[in-house]
Amino acid sequence: MKVRALERLKSLVDVDRADARLLLSLLAVGLSVWAFVLVAGLMTRGRVQPFDEQLMLSLRVDGHPSQPLGPEWLPGAMRDVTALGSAPVLLIFVLAVAGALAARRQYHALALLLVASAGGILLNELLKGLFARPRPDLALRLTDVRSLSFPSGHAMQSAIIYLTLAAFLARLVQARALKLYFVGFAVLLSFLVGFSRVYLGVHYPSDVLAGWCAGLAWALLCWTTASHLQRSGSVEPPK
Repeated sequence: MKVRALERLKSLVDVDRADARLLLSLLAVGLSVWAFVLVAGLMTRGRVQPFDEQLMLSLRVDGHPSQPLGPEWLPGAMRDVTALGSAPVLLIFVLAVAGALAARRQYHALALLLVASAGGILLNELLKGLFARPRPDLALRLTDVRSLSFPSGHAMQSAIIYLTLAAFLARLVQARALKLYFVGFAVLLSFLVGFSRVYLGVHYPSDVLAGWCAGLAWALLCWTTASHLQRSGSVEPPK
C-alpha cells in the first residue's frame, strides 16, 4: 500500500510540474506578444524613430553617416555574422536537422521543425506587409537590401530557428549545464545577428527588437503546443 501511495504521489507531482511548465510557457508567449505589440505601437506612432536614428548614428563617425565606427575589418565581419540569419544558411541548418530526425523516424518532431520554420517565414512576411515600414536612410546602409523593414526577418528567423534547434539538442542530454549552454548559445547567435543588422544600417533597432519578440513568441508557441500534444498522447514522446 505504501509503495502504491508513493507512486501515486510521484505521478501527481509530475503532473503538477508539467502543468506549471505549461503555464510558464504560455505566460512567456503572452509576454513576448505583448512586447511585440508595444514596440509596434510605438513604431507606428513615430515615438521610437528619434531613438532609432540616434542609436544608429552613434555607430557612425560624426558627420559621416556612411562611415561606421570600428576597425576596417569590422564591417566585413558584421556581414559574415549577419549571414548566419540569412535564408540560405538557416535553410542548411534546418535541412541538416530534418535529415537526422527523418533517419531516427521522429516524424512528429520533424513536422514541428518544419512548421516552426515555414510558419515563421510566413508570419514575418505577413507582418512586414502589414506595417510596411521603409528601410533606414540609404546613406546608413553598408549592404544592399530591398525588402520592407519591420520586423527584422534576420532577427526573427534566427530566433525561431536557433532556439528551436537548441530545444531539440537540449532534449537529447540530461545535464542541466548542457541544456543551458545550448539555449544560451542560441540566444547569443540571435543577438549577434540582430546587432549586425543595426550596425550595417539595414534595420532600425526597433525592427530588431520586434523581430526577437515575434520570433521568441512563435518558437515558444510551437514548443508549448508540441509538449501539450505529447502529454495528451496525440503524438509520440521524444526518443
